[in-house]
Amino acid sequence: MLLTIDAASSVPLFEQLAAGIRSHIVTGTVSAGQRLPAARELAESLDVNVHTVLHAYQLLRDEGFVDLRRGRGAVVTSRAHDYVQLMRDIDRVVQEARRLELTPGALGALIREAYQ
Repeated sequence: MLLTIDAASSVPLFEQLAAGIRSHIVTGTVSAGQRLPAARELAESLDVNVHTVLHAYQLLRDEGFVDLRRGRGAVVTSRAHDYVQLMRDIDRVVQEARRLELTPGALGALIREAYQ
């Protein structure tokens, strides 16, 4: 699993990291039941603080992509792959929103309205 982060980006490092891992899960590069690298190892390889990695793992846990267990680390859940079709649908919606020149804020408002 190849992950990159951009220290100069305005997007927080933990969000970049979570997005990279999420992408690997959704595309099937990382499969259900597979363990993610230990937080300390991943932090060292990316030259970031271990708390940054833990924050990303916690975000992915809250989203249902990984299960965090003491002694087992972060393990990709089987539920995570249920998001594959949803992500494809989201990509199509975003492409259509761009075609219509809809702002991200307006698209978000439409999604929030539809979600309620």
